[in-house]
Amino acid sequence: MALHKLLVDDFYDDSYKLIAIHCSIEDYRLAYILNKNLDLKLKRKEEDIDLKYLESSYSLFEWKNETEYVTWNLISNVCKKEETSLYSSGTLFEDTNKVLKTFHLISEYKTVDYFIKISEEMQNINERVILSKLQNVPQIITSYIVDPMKLRSKNHLIF
Repeated sequence: MALHKLLVDDFYDDSYKLIAIHCSIEDYRLAYILNKNLDLKLKRKEEDIDLKYLESSYSLFEWKNETEYVTWNLISNVCKKEETSLYSSGTLFEDTNKVLKTFHLISEYKTVDYFIKISEEMQNINERVILSKLQNVPQIITSYIVDPMKLRSKNHLIF
């Protein structure tokens, strides 16, 4: 009797382009600016990306261009959460302090504020043209292309 073995190392193999954006504006303002400058129709999704059982959540904007078979996503890379921190000072009463914790969706790029993920069936999007348009936006500090295959936490971009 023959033994058949299936190796499933990399089950999810979706080709997409990833652009990192550094800017200090809110996510809804950046979505508006991208819609205006790149001729997109990004809308906020009802559910955010939640990691580690609601420890951190990241905003997600999406537009599915049905005519060109392209899905555009704007993903926040930074989540700031205020938590109460308990510590004992050696007195009868415990002190509580508010601590601001910062989480990152892609931990290798902690200085990046947002990512644009472009998933396409046909390879007809030129990311160099998109980069040149992004660098003409005064609110965006810088933007550059990221190779998603070199990311350790690339599974966080599956949604």
